[in-house]
Amino acid sequence: VQLVESGGGLVQPGGSLRLSCATSGFDFSRYDMNWYRQAPGKERELVATSATGGRSPNYADSVKGRFAISRDNTKNMVYLQMNSLKPEDTAVYYCNVWGVRESRDYWGQGTQVTVSS
Repeated sequence: VQLVESGGGLVQPGGSLRLSCATSGFDFSRYDMNWYRQAPGKERELVATSATGGRSPNYADSVKGRFAISRDNTKNMVYLQMNSLKPEDTAVYYCNVWGVRESRDYWGQGTQVTVSS
């Protein structure tokens, strides 16, 4: 299982970024995909989930209405569109999948998002 995030960077408050996660090594379309984030000194938190089977995505309350998760099952990719970014969105963002062949989490290396003027 491989997860590779990209798209992070420095953006001003109110700006937008689109994160991408390229995946390989598993049957992507069968698994829920998650974006987590971890800010300095804080625990890693679940930001958004793209569920399988036509179920609606789920979002943390702190990002509802600003972030949108999507996936392309033909490309084995998952995305996180982040709009109206705030300084408190600053964190390392991680792509995640759970339970591929084993009962455990798989993580990418993370991509840094910094929201600052």
